[in-house]
Amino acid sequence: MATQGRTQNGSGTLASRLSDTLRQAIAAGQFLPGSKLPSEAQLGETHGVSRTVVREAIAALRADRLVEARQGAGVFVLDPPGPAAPAPMSIDNIDHARVSSVIEFLELRTAVEVEAAGLAALRRSPAQEEVIFDCHYAVQACLEAGKPTSEADFALHLAIAEATNNTRFRDFLGMIGKSIIPRAALRNEESEEDQAAYIKLIMEEHNAIVTAISAGDEEAAREAMRRHLRGSQTRYRALLREQRQFVR
Repeated sequence: MATQGRTQNGSGTLASRLSDTLRQAIAAGQFLPGSKLPSEAQLGETHGVSRTVVREAIAALRADRLVEARQGAGVFVLDPPGPAAPAPMSIDNIDHARVSSVIEFLELRTAVEVEAAGLAALRRSPAQEEVIFDCHYAVQACLEAGKPTSEADFALHLAIAEATNNTRFRDFLGMIGKSIIPRAALRNEESEEDQAAYIKLIMEEHNAIVTAISAGDEEAAREAMRRHLRGSQTRYRALLREQRQFVR
């Protein structure tokens, strides 16, 4: 099982660097479409990083639809994406200046990710469970270090979607990308005490989700994810009320 100490030394930054390196290698033709990437162990040894870092980097490439993981076979390079029609459901369609728009998107995520958490509890493999814990501790490390968490947070949600073993859940999150993780609730004008309380709350919500999935508790996993995403909705609705009171 993963331990917290494995992600305390800037793994988020290392993962970003490794994903950029692999992305450039794919673009340069070093890894052709259909070819298999080196194993986690090989990539870790080549680039001098842990398997946790490799997994986070691969998660970022999956989110960009550059590679796909095939259970029991490895990670394979996908064909370059061609010109695509604008997606009817895209993060680009969200007006980030309107908190109400973010709330609407959180409601959509709730409908999908609550079920994903339940299925992950039922279907996750030991390897997928380990990835979920790795991603969870990566988010925690970023929060405690005061670093941006969006990339690590997205990797956690993507790992849960992956553990459903239904590619449609992963495709849904991959389509909208890491921008699904809003951070307006952490506003600059908040006091350090407010920030600390928010960080503690997020860590507790994430911990409840991953613990339920690890225990194979389908209903607890659904409820924990529902509580997490509805909690985000509540925080944004409070922010919306504050904005309305301010403009009056």
